[in-house]
Amino acid sequence: MEILNQFVPDILIIIFGIAGFLVARFIGKKKEKKKKLICPMRANCDTVVNSRYSKLFGIPLERLGMAYYTIIAITHGIHIAFPALFSPETILALLILSTAAFLFSLYLIHIQMFIIRQWCSWCLLSAFFCLSIFCITFFSFPF
Repeated sequence: MEILNQFVPDILIIIFGIAGFLVARFIGKKKEKKKKLICPMRANCDTVVNSRYSKLFGIPLERLGMAYYTIIAITHGIHIAFPALFSPETILALLILSTAAFLFSLYLIHIQMFIIRQWCSWCLLSAFFCLSIFCITFFSFPF
């Protein structure tokens, strides 16, 4: 039971990583098919996900999100399967990566709030996943 408890943070991060990947993929598929993105908050998600802020260096943010969430989920899966491979440097790299993703999410929330003045509930959900991954990483792993 102790071994299972040891990996609870990894399991939670994998769950948030998979959920984040699915949200980013959902946004990407809707954009790709040029279908309206229905916003559960009754805002205008399309305005946000099709804005000029929806790309970074020409790469759609949903693809960057899918890459981030994939890396996070796979890395923590490897930690569960092969804990000896997880060095302090790996943990530090994951902290840096999750911090960068969280800070970028805050930047995107700022863009929604003050520049676009529209909300995207899917984007906010992704930001919540980034926050969760960051908090679990920060508070659960030794540095």
